[in-house]
Amino acid sequence: MERVEITTDYITLGQMLKFVNVAGSGGDIKAILQTHNILVDGETDNRRGRKLYPGMVVEIEDIGTFKIDHA
Repeated sequence: MERVEITTDYITLGQMLKFVNVAGSGGDIKAILQTHNILVDGETDNRRGRKLYPGMVVEIEDIGTFKIDHA
């Protein structure tokens, strides 16, 4: 599980994908959200604007698992 450290209250799912270098652009984000099963705290969610708070876990099929933490 990879830790994603943020200094703000939250990060959006789209921002997180760019932050961890899974996506390089908005088009990449859209493609990943459409083609991969994404679980946020065990529930399917593919909304680019989904707010992720410290303590939440994001699992992306075939890519990895990420835990959101405060820096």
